[in-house]
Amino acid sequence: MPVSNGEKNELGELFDPEDACAEAAEFTAGEDCGRLDAFVAENTGLTRSRAEKLIKSGAVLVDGKPRKAGFSVRAGSKVSVTLPPPEPTELIAEDIPLDIVYQDADIAVINKPAGMVVHPAAGNPSGTLVNALMFHIKDLSGIGGELRPGIVHRIDKDTSGLIVIAKNDAAHNFLSSELKTHSVARTYIALATGGFREDGGTVDAPIARHRTDRKKMAVVPGGREAVTHWRVLERFPGKTLLEVELETGRTHQIRVHMAYIGHPLVGDPVYGRAENGLGFTGQALHAARLRLTHPRTGERMEFTAPLPEVFNGALEKLRRENRNG
Repeated sequence: MPVSNGEKNELGELFDPEDACAEAAEFTAGEDCGRLDAFVAENTGLTRSRAEKLIKSGAVLVDGKPRKAGFSVRAGSKVSVTLPPPEPTELIAEDIPLDIVYQDADIAVINKPAGMVVHPAAGNPSGTLVNALMFHIKDLSGIGGELRPGIVHRIDKDTSGLIVIAKNDAAHNFLSSELKTHSVARTYIALATGGFREDGGTVDAPIARHRTDRKKMAVVPGGREAVTHWRVLERFPGKTLLEVELETGRTHQIRVHMAYIGHPLVGDPVYGRAENGLGFTGQALHAARLRLTHPRTGERMEFTAPLPEVFNGALEKLRRENRNG
């Protein structure tokens, strides 16, 4: 996304250059694209009204010149967008219960519950994992910035399971490097819709922001490399329990890839259907196993987190229905 780290958009999210292909604040129109405000909104994830305000303020230039919101963007035009810095957000430590699976002087491994946002953003200023971390863990790395102390990687709000936290900058740098080289192994348990003919497979399809719906990611030619390995664990009528291994770590990767092959996750309100009848209030996805190299000792470590109650309850219901025909 062509904006600086920590910039908030109108959707209540933080822009992150790791989430999309473009990393510059300049766009080149590949074809005649119509109104400038619509073009800016589509390419930044901002609302149309927010894009119009930026244009009026002179923060948007077309081929180096300010234009009005209704200006027609032609093929080959270069549109640069300068976004203002984010409004400061005060982080408050909150006494929110945390399942700390492991902790030492360098790292902490947390079993995050479904429904908890990882870090504050517009629309979620409190009640996040970071707010809880600040109460329970006094030392957190500062590399992630004021809004994301200790956060090396993220999992979606409605995804439960393991996330590693860095307690100092050296650990943060080491783990970030390990993630980039795919040395951190992350295994998920997912309940997908439909039946799979094969017992396992790989989805190798690039991911970027959806071209028309900026809240979503999608398989897009020319997007960032994304590789997901899956294996069938159990079969039910109309649903399949999977073990999923991430080779890369793109935003919403498992959810996007499963939907792409015709098997969106049960309960996924964005890439599938929220209605599920199994008690899930979001996608049926759990980060069950995490393998990493300790940043100080070099020891290879493995952590596991059991399925949450709602997930186990859903599987028991499906097994009963299976037994009863």
